[in-house]
Amino acid sequence: MPAYDDALFSPPAPSAKVMLRHPGTAATISDIHMLIDSGADVTLIPSSSVDLLGLKLDADESYEVKGFDGRIGTLRAVRLDLIFLRKTF
Repeated sequence: MPAYDDALFSPPAPSAKVMLRHPGTAATISDIHMLIDSGADVTLIPSSSVDLLGLKLDADESYEVKGFDGRIGTLRAVRLDLIFLRKTF
């Protein structure tokens, strides 16, 4: 089980360093610090990461999400590889 990070999250939460990789071109972004949500159905990444990797949004797949403030929005999907590098402490 990953360690809980109390430096970046209050209350402390599990986190890890990961690499994001484009499945077609193998372009990567390394050492991304991400919160681990073992109950999540999908993983959210910033649109800037999508742009940097040159990923294409899936026109046929989207997800309705609800923010902490109660607002509901729709997000488009991309396919990528998320590679675990190490847990953070």
